[in-house]
Amino acid sequence: MIGQLTHRGVLSMIRIPAAIVPVVVMPVFFVLAFSGAFSAITNIPGFPTTNILNWMVPFAVCQGAAFAGFGTAFGAGRDLENGFYDRLLLSPLPRQGLVLGPLTYSGIRSLLPLCIVVPVGFIGGARMVSWGLGLLMLLLAAVGTAVVAGLWGLGVTYRVRSQRAGPIVQAGIFVAMFLSTGQVPIAVMTGWLKWVAERNPFTYILQMARQGFIGDVTWQHTWPGLLSLLILGGVLGVFAWRGFRRLIP
Repeated sequence: MIGQLTHRGVLSMIRIPAAIVPVVVMPVFFVLAFSGAFSAITNIPGFPTTNILNWMVPFAVCQGAAFAGFGTAFGAGRDLENGFYDRLLLSPLPRQGLVLGPLTYSGIRSLLPLCIVVPVGFIGGARMVSWGLGLLMLLLAAVGTAVVAGLWGLGVTYRVRSQRAGPIVQAGIFVAMFLSTGQVPIAVMTGWLKWVAERNPFTYILQMARQGFIGDVTWQHTWPGLLSLLILGGVLGVFAWRGFRRLIP
């Protein structure tokens, strides 16, 4: 079941190339736009890098991965509307596969921004301090973000039972990503934004993802990101599963 649903998702991505636009084009656009508009912030005392691309590329990759999870939820909404999901629910197959299949597909889709945005960043001038471990941290952050976003999206979609869940899912992803250290580090934040960013799990996921770009990879900057992914995965996993249970006749 998991393999079949994952294969179906990959085939739909190949057959409908427009589906990968948010996953690839939007992150590349953010890299180019924000790197130009925010390039001067690297002059602020305490900013962790002098190269704005080193700061923005990991954020754009994680953002693209979040869109990958959103796209999976959008596909589930389409299947709920056209009745395909009802046929799956009536099949004598493990129920868990209906949730794990789309999540596996989300993880695969998250490789697209990683494989496209990072080379674009290198062409623009981004540089890595630690290649092997740095790319591994970025990969873990991207796949984890895609799965977490997919769980959030599926949980909402199972409750709304249509593609109309899209705006709610997208708004949640945007709020979580932009109220973190997406643009600037906590050290240069003030007021309520700093308070929120310090408590936002994506702050620590981005910290893990950026390690190879702004410094060496250390366990001190890795474990908070891994823990954040585990906590979000657990909480949103329960949220998605309870939503899925409502679909079972």
